[in-house]
Amino acid sequence: MTSLISIASITPQISVLTLNRPEKRNALNIDLLKAFLEALRSIEQIPSKRILIIQGAGPVFCAGMDLNEASQPSLSLASGEMIAQTLSALYRTSLITIAAIHGAAIGGGAGLMSACDLSIAAEGTQIGYPEARRGLVASQVMIFLVRQLRQKDLKELLLTGEPITPEKAQEIGLINRVAPLTSLLDEALKIAKSILKGAPKAIKKTKALIEMLYPASFEQDLAKLLKDHQEMRTSPEALEGMKACLEKREPEWP
Repeated sequence: MTSLISIASITPQISVLTLNRPEKRNALNIDLLKAFLEALRSIEQIPSKRILIIQGAGPVFCAGMDLNEASQPSLSLASGEMIAQTLSALYRTSLITIAAIHGAAIGGGAGLMSACDLSIAAEGTQIGYPEARRGLVASQVMIFLVRQLRQKDLKELLLTGEPITPEKAQEIGLINRVAPLTSLLDEALKIAKSILKGAPKAIKKTKALIEMLYPASFEQDLAKLLKDHQEMRTSPEALEGMKACLEKREPEWP
């Protein structure tokens, strides 16, 4: 069985983590999220590692959460909890994280990107948060987006659910750079090598201080919003929205 996550060590300081479920457009199911967490923790244990680049195998970076799994009442809450744990671990790691996205980063996939310190998108990538169209609330992702976007841009992104281009994402501050697909990883490595010119402890401290300057802590925000996210996952709207998406039809809201 193919591993859901692959790890490559590019240099003693840089690792690349690849979402490896291309046949499902790297959709985030519980097994993939568990593998992601295990991989992240294993890299954190290597003293020399300072930077983690995250990418996706196949035609897209990540199409979001696995709706087949999330629509099952017995798995829905566990799926939501695993996404929360993964996003939290990714955001709080002392590693500098760089998302190198291509094809599409939708829903939970865009959430992974948003939880990273820096993001680069290949030309032509679609980036979107369509949760409201599925009867869900992008509450866990809001924790990151309120730290990155103006309120008007945030509202347009989440209320319309429309995907945006990398150029638009860069304009509003959601990503750092746009690059040709053929040089996406090279661009990520270029940024990584620039960061490595900084002293290791100084870089880690700088990252920690930037988060500390926000009025509310990440932990407080996550605790407040996870409950809302879980409640919406089991609502009639969510059940209809996810079913409609799987059946490729417009939802009939109750």
